[in-house]
Amino acid sequence: MQRRALWRLAPALLLVAANAPQLVPDVSQRDIEIQYSFTGADLLLFGAIVYPDGVRPEKPADIVVVLKGPEQSITMREKQKVAGIWVNADRASFRSAPSFYAMASSRPIDRIVDERTAAIYELGVDKLQLSPSSLNESAELSRFQQGLVDLRERSGLFVERPGTVEISDGVLYRARLPLSARVIVGDYTAETFLVQDGRVVAAAVRDITVRKSGFEQFMATAAEQWSFLYGLTAIALAVGMGWAAGAIARRI
Repeated sequence: MQRRALWRLAPALLLVAANAPQLVPDVSQRDIEIQYSFTGADLLLFGAIVYPDGVRPEKPADIVVVLKGPEQSITMREKQKVAGIWVNADRASFRSAPSFYAMASSRPIDRIVDERTAAIYELGVDKLQLSPSSLNESAELSRFQQGLVDLRERSGLFVERPGTVEISDGVLYRARLPLSARVIVGDYTAETFLVQDGRVVAAAVRDITVRKSGFEQFMATAAEQWSFLYGLTAIALAVGMGWAAGAIARRI
């Protein structure tokens, strides 16, 4: 994922020269631990814009921040009612759907960049490049992609907050993005884009790690490294709890 982010940022990174502004970004948490009580996190993405010789442009620049989670392959299935029974009908597969996507901008995206630029940098959930792996027709793929977006928006995994990035004195910026309690563990990226006159003139990336800790980490490690013993233990616990529940019921 890191390579893909850097590859997409390459056009902007090539613009960082002596006469181009640069971004100095940071994030409030770079290491997020998931425990049983994890209810999500509120991340603060902030930083500064460094202009050559400290001279700011007459027209204020815009900032777009994007928080992305690990990519996943996913298959979307459409259900249809046949003879009174709901069954799986059409389906579409995507090779690289982000498990989490959140974006904030200083203004609505359509007022900052054109459609082409937004698609290149994936600025907006409708601009995500999901890489379909099935041979569905374009109309069907569009319908399934919209269905995926709707599902993840309702789960809090896809978030858009246009107009929420605050820029102070033209050089300091800050934005808050929510991290859902349903996120998966892995490496996340916080990307910041500086846009001037419809062009991305600077970009920067910060890494964020989401990992399990405590008992959750122990269980995940046990399931991965000692899968056979983990399975036997799970069966034994299930049988024991069932026997205990039956014994209690007989005494009542």
